[in-house]
Amino acid sequence: MRKSILSTLVLAGIVSAPAMATNVETFMGGGVGYQLDNFKDAAKMHSEDASYQIRGGVIVDNHHRLMATYGYKKDKFNIASDEVTTKAKHKQDLYLVSYDYLVPVTSNINIFAGASMGAAHNKLTAKISGESLKNSSTDFVWGGQLGAMVQLTDNISSDLTYRYLDQNYKTDDIRLKGTEQVVWSVDYKF
Repeated sequence: MRKSILSTLVLAGIVSAPAMATNVETFMGGGVGYQLDNFKDAAKMHSEDASYQIRGGVIVDNHHRLMATYGYKKDKFNIASDEVTTKAKHKQDLYLVSYDYLVPVTSNINIFAGASMGAAHNKLTAKISGESLKNSSTDFVWGGQLGAMVQLTDNISSDLTYRYLDQNYKTDDIRLKGTEQVVWSVDYKF
């Protein structure tokens, strides 16, 4: 119930904010960072690697940022259970919408905090005793982020962001509990 209310509020904000705004700036950009996925249950393990993002959105009245993001991460790692170590691959595609509230610190530096939600397509592949196991699904994700944005020129800004996402991806014995990201990005304002 709370997830559907939150989804409705974020969607209403995204749709209505540009119509009510007096100052709207459009931007596009990309980022690279570190991503850690925490798996639970039978396999206590972590999948970690570089993550890549492309994003676009609007900044409304210099304080409200609405953004859509696509993120990608792929990793190879070992699943260690009682006496067996299994080689596995994890691939993730993230599709997120986010809202951030920007707080000016100086004329060219803002700190921000906000919420994200969307979908994650996870694919897990493993070889156990010569048999290949594959599982994939697309699940709802939600979470929050905080960071700092530096305005480098009139049109170029850079962000350093920490984001946590709660996930519900589950196979037979493995559950992806959450994702943590630290991302550096560069955006161009139109």
